[in-house]
Amino acid sequence: MKCPHCAVEVHESFAEGPITTPGKGVAPIGRFFWHTQSMECPACNQAIIYLRGTDKNGYTEHAPRLVFPKATPRQAASPEVPSSIAQDYHEACAVLVDSAKASAALSRRCLQSILRENGFAHKDLAPAIQALLESKQLPLAIADNVDAIRNIGNFAAHPMKDTNTGEILPVEPQEAEWNLDVLEELFDFFYVQPEKARQKRAALNEKLQAAGKPPMK
Repeated sequence: MKCPHCAVEVHESFAEGPITTPGKGVAPIGRFFWHTQSMECPACNQAIIYLRGTDKNGYTEHAPRLVFPKATPRQAASPEVPSSIAQDYHEACAVLVDSAKASAALSRRCLQSILRENGFAHKDLAPAIQALLESKQLPLAIADNVDAIRNIGNFAAHPMKDTNTGEILPVEPQEAEWNLDVLEELFDFFYVQPEKARQKRAALNEKLQAAGKPPMK
């Protein structure tokens, strides 16, 4: 199995124990007897905990469900991404299933941090995005989508009403998911690809030095 924290392949070694109730000991809670399955990842030393329910004969009725860390289908941010930004991204991923609005708000905060890290330290997000777009740094495909994070985040932070029905417009799950897709593209552009290029230049310069040649410009 892959550790849900660090994505390293590890051997399963879960310890299982029943969940007890005060005064009753091991007894059904609702329809099931509940059990925890827990282990510590040998790679990152983080806890991995599952919960499963059984009938009175011990047969699994409620399949094991990951309860810690919060399950997310998305990959962790690349190690090149600054830890504070990666943390906001991971939280945005973790809460997506429970609250698209919370995920969108965290994605908006994550975008603002990325812009500040890369020289667009405006007080408000809208002019920072505009300055980024005007700089022509981004590939067109990313530039066309980056302002979506601000707009969807605004629906999360500032309730807006439909002008026809008067209903509050919610953040849809697919919109919050789109935010995360755009953030991944920004991570690749601002952090992953520059680091790969730096490593390639360093390797070439080392080879040039060994040949007695000047480094590349």
